[in-house]
Amino acid sequence: MDTGIISKRYAKALLAYAQEKGEGEKVYEEMKTLSQSFFEVPQLRSALDNPVISTENKRQLITNAAGKNVSQVFTRFIDLVIREKREKYLHNIALVYIDLFRLSKDIFTAHLTTATKVGPKEEEEIRKIIAKKMKGTLEFKTKTDPSIIGGFILGIGTYQMDASIATQLKQVKSQFMEKNRKSI
Repeated sequence: MDTGIISKRYAKALLAYAQEKGEGEKVYEEMKTLSQSFFEVPQLRSALDNPVISTENKRQLITNAAGKNVSQVFTRFIDLVIREKREKYLHNIALVYIDLFRLSKDIFTAHLTTATKVGPKEEEEIRKIIAKKMKGTLEFKTKTDPSIIGGFILGIGTYQMDASIATQLKQVKSQFMEKNRKSI
């Protein structure tokens, strides 16, 4: 079976049902938490794939991974997924739901990586600049990565601007090596 088709079908159905019940936003937050749990706890996937673990224990695992106090819509959906034995698709379903919800609400994400922590004032300025250029709602995330040495890496959707010192040093090194190869 094609994982993408199954995941998309379930995610579309959940989105339609959640929006019909007026809980699309709540389920969106639950799916983001669930998806993050899959990344942070790799054993979650293997636990859900384990046929020895009872249905009730799987339901409890998923509920805890999504933030404990989940909506009725989410609970009913998880019951369906477990009943149909589609737990192995749950992470993909969550990712597709997140994408579909963002698309339906014109939400875009921006990721800013810097070598040192950015102050709230600078972060707000960057947020305003991005929001002016894009149409829709902005979800802005920052992280620090000392390995980039300085500068920043800004990702918006599929676009990425890498103005880090580490990348610039790699480019200079590459140009230097290429120039030396030609002279030998």
